[in-house]
Amino acid sequence: MSADDPMSADGTDPAIGNPSNQRMSLRERFPIRCESWRFRTTELRFGDEPKLMGIINVTPDSFSDGGKFLDPGAAVDQGLRLVADGADILDVGAESTRPYSEPVLWDEELRRVLPVVRALCQQTNIPVSIDTSKARVAAEAIAAGAEIINDVTGFEGDPEMVSVAVESGVGVCAMHMQGTPQTMQDHPVYGDIVSEIGVYLCQRRDALLDAGVDAARICLDPGIGFGKTHQHNLSLLAASGTFHRFGCPLLIGHSRKGFIGHVLGDKLADRTAATVGVSLALARQGIQVLRIHDVLPTKHALHLFLAAGGLQ
Repeated sequence: MSADDPMSADGTDPAIGNPSNQRMSLRERFPIRCESWRFRTTELRFGDEPKLMGIINVTPDSFSDGGKFLDPGAAVDQGLRLVADGADILDVGAESTRPYSEPVLWDEELRRVLPVVRALCQQTNIPVSIDTSKARVAAEAIAAGAEIINDVTGFEGDPEMVSVAVESGVGVCAMHMQGTPQTMQDHPVYGDIVSEIGVYLCQRRDALLDAGVDAARICLDPGIGFGKTHQHNLSLLAASGTFHRFGCPLLIGHSRKGFIGHVLGDKLADRTAATVGVSLALARQGIQVLRIHDVLPTKHALHLFLAAGGLQ
């Protein structure tokens, strides 16, 4: 499968924006939508409703909740709350990747994250993901029980990361980012944002396959907010369903991000309800995993959206 897989005559996915498809099921609209994601010791199977990845930032400086869960005990308690609220995966990270954030040395990142990963793996039955771009941090987290590596560099930042993924058999999520957190929002430019991100995701999928990662373990993330303008983010969100053609689960991390404040016209507005609104739009496109801060309101909204025919 290549990045120029057949689309409709006008270059769009025939399952997106076609009035004749409005009453079709997800399976009918996206016939090659991936139905599972395999991890190190378990597997997540997808139905119509997206799975929810709860965010735990063990950092002093993340854009939304930096400092709230820097204490390991507070981070573990937050993880348990997210599980009680209905999270299907917990994503634990200890290095902020917000715009212009400062890099963290591997030993400090490991000091922050490892006790949290270990405790959550011992106290919950749901998969724990390690959000890192450092192979040594990933390896230690996997030894402590992590099932997934979520790498914002698309497994390009650390030359040893792919080997860790192959040898451990974990699930992997490869994300697109233009530049680095220190430079990505300086002046992001694309000719055709959807096409270019599609090419990148296809290339990363193929590179991981060539390196020996099992196809069933690969998930792709277009990287909302990572080297994109507000309009770039909105364009990607509207077309996310087109990436089903790569045959991998899709993960979107839109929660509380800056484009929401921009659209609302109020950077200080609470972004919970707006995040839920985007989640419903992504559910309509069959996105398999939503990475979010506020699990319970999203879970409730998705249940009612499905019950009221929102996915038909």
